[in-house]
Amino acid sequence: MNVKEIFEGVFRINGKLATRNLVRGMRVYDEELVEADGEEYRLWNPYRSKLAAAMLNGLKGMFIREGSKVLYLGAATGTTSSHVSDIVGDSGVVYCVEISERSMRELVKVCEARQNMLPLLLDARNVDLYAGDIEPCDALYQDIAARDQSDILKRNAGLLKSRGAAYVAIKSQSIDVAKDPKEVYKAFLEDIADTFDVLEKIDLAPYSKMHLFVVLRKKT
Repeated sequence: MNVKEIFEGVFRINGKLATRNLVRGMRVYDEELVEADGEEYRLWNPYRSKLAAAMLNGLKGMFIREGSKVLYLGAATGTTSSHVSDIVGDSGVVYCVEISERSMRELVKVCEARQNMLPLLLDARNVDLYAGDIEPCDALYQDIAARDQSDILKRNAGLLKSRGAAYVAIKSQSIDVAKDPKEVYKAFLEDIADTFDVLEKIDLAPYSKMHLFVVLRKKT
């Protein structure tokens, strides 16, 4: 079995993306588990994870690594956030903010098994309710279906370290279904330009339609 590390903690196994399983034997979303060189890996489905899709579509800058502290906005039931958990390892932490009680019920089960994932049943707009519980983060990941996605990002920027990285899946149809997606993306990036520099822009097709994945760096 051919295993190649493409980013720290992210691998290609026979051409498919994977992360080393932090909790051996545990699946989060019916992903396939494979053994290689005495290690267990979880195959990472790009149709279920926008970060995996971005990697397959040419992502260059991966600033989430072992030991990273990550603020994850819109953690849902733990699909992508659990792979981030694999990457940051026992020395890192993933703060998982999720507004849906239904999703949180499933997410809590994942977090109980993964001690580096901390669930927060809160609205990501209400930063003051969780800011005091979060250490300054190396990276922020946002995957939220809302009209005010850019405002949510800016509200949470204060929890990022200086020059910290942000990964955002801009959902054009959630912001304005009547507008051309390119116009929506342009308006989003203009709105956050005072706070972030744009490092990369990645179309997620065919894995996710009408989504633009952006890699940002906090200006200060």
